Amino acid sequence: MGATVCRWGILGAANIARKNWKAIWNAENATLTAVASREPARAKEWLEANQAECPFPTAPAACDYDALLKRSDVDALYIPLPTGIRREWVVKAASAGKHVLCEKPCGPDATELRAMLDVCKANNVQFMDGVMFMHGKRLPLLRSVLDDGETVGQIRRIVSNFSFAAGDDFLKNNIRVSKEMEPLGALGDLGWYNIRFSLFAMRYALPTTVSGRLLTEHASGVPLEFSGELFWPGGVSASFYCSFNTELQQWAHVSGTKGSIDVRDFVLPYYGCESSFVADKPVFNVKGTRYHWESHPKRFAVTEYSDGAPDAQETNMVRTFSALALGKTPDPFWGDVALKTQTVMDACLASARNGGAPVKV
Repeated sequence: MGATVCRWGILGAANIARKNWKAIWNAENATLTAVASREPARAKEWLEANQAECPFPTAPAACDYDALLKRSDVDALYIPLPTGIRREWVVKAASAGKHVLCEKPCGPDATELRAMLDVCKANNVQFMDGVMFMHGKRLPLLRSVLDDGETVGQIRRIVSNFSFAAGDDFLKNNIRVSKEMEPLGALGDLGWYNIRFSLFAMRYALPTTVSGRLLTEHASGVPLEFSGELFWPGGVSASFYCSFNTELQQWAHVSGTKGSIDVRDFVLPYYGCESSFVADKPVFNVKGTRYHWESHPKRFAVTEYSDGAPDAQETNMVRTFSALALGKTPDPFWGDVALKTQTVMDACLASARNGGAPVKV
């Protein structure tokens, strides 16, 4: 009889890893064995704080990076290390036979990501990027509504925005403005989600051409504010905006020949027990001197807690990944869609570095 619980390790005590600690704690087919950090004292403090809030029956061990890779009681690794050094540790993890859940952006460019995927494939381990919204219960509902032929009709336009207003301390000290650690800045940290949503809406068909604009750049040379345009055959297009300069937003809008869909919280659902979106088919009703602009919205929702719950999207991500790791038959979809996202991002940045000139994908 095969194992029923995937044993996890976390390679790097990043802040986002706290959320995945709880997701592993919530998933019935997962447990956390060890956490690695370059600073043992920090790892101990980090472990104790998370264990106090979400306690595993046996407290996870603290160790260094290399020791974690050698542990026989770890099946899968969550790797939230900075993008600039991620390839080395993904390759080492896969070479050690560990399945890899990789934070995004997966690499500085598609060449590095291909190298990671090649090693994962050679060692028969699962690779997945950490895009949590891909695992929410809302996404299948959104797919069915987009495909019903009536609510939206033929998709013509996709628009999305993901931003937050970073403070002075962030812009001085956060690794996301470090050219060495996070060379893609806001484009990698936020734009990855915008591009992924557009690809999802288009059933993961790559655009043929893209263009990008670097609206604001940090002194280090990383994007602080970026806009991009993606173009598919048949006149379908997508626009996205990501930024560390404007207040928190994470919305997406899909327009078609018969209507539109508005998702106000496409990355992280608003706090609560439902995840939803709204479709609309407005009517401009003109009769004599009456000019009525009428909204005819229809709300779609699933029961799903936004975060920190057994049915939250991050728990579903861990649950899905654990099942794939335990099944020992990697699903190539997750690596493929990560590579497509990275490829489109590379092309957008290449365009921006060339004054917005179109780039073929």
